[in-house]
Amino acid sequence: MVKKVIGLLGSPLLQGSTAQLLERAMQGARDAGCAVETITVTSLDFQGCQEKFFCRDHETCILDDDMQQIYPKFVDMDSLILATPVMTMGIPGTLKSFMDRFQVFFMAKYYRNQSLVSPDHKEGRNGLFICISGMDVPEVFIGAKLTVRAFFDIIDCRYLDELLVNGMDRIKDITTRPDLLDAAYKKGYALGASLVASVQSPDIT
Repeated sequence: MVKKVIGLLGSPLLQGSTAQLLERAMQGARDAGCAVETITVTSLDFQGCQEKFFCRDHETCILDDDMQQIYPKFVDMDSLILATPVMTMGIPGTLKSFMDRFQVFFMAKYYRNQSLVSPDHKEGRNGLFICISGMDVPEVFIGAKLTVRAFFDIIDCRYLDELLVNGMDRIKDITTRPDLLDAAYKKGYALGASLVASVQSPDIT
């Protein structure tokens, strides 16, 4: 069975530095033998969470928008690569609203104790976090990392690895740093390779 890796782009710039790093990571996962799909958050038509609490007792959201097509993908995926820039010491608002709509997963896991991801499937579900920042200060990634770690936990995806690039105001063009693009590729490949290895050498104990 081919393993599926989803790439989640939180930047509105489809050809920007964040998108290019994600593309290289996804190429790595593809070259490792995985099927890949990239979702651009800013291209989706959805609202932020309205706290209707329909998801307390149901496995979906009462709001009928593009998120209804997203939830099954995040149940079925085998790993996630999330890429975003830092904005205001956190993540972009559209990406945060997207994450907030995963109360569907939160309520299932923590309120009903019935995670949407089966125990067998959550084994090996890993997350790679790619993040860039214009500023070059020590604490610039703290807010983003806390949010992403919480999101990964909610969707039963282990925070496996990260690629954090600061000082982008100085670098400006990520193509001038092939070492960073290569690092993204290698991390994506490693994530994909671990999934493929789990299929080739299943645990039979």
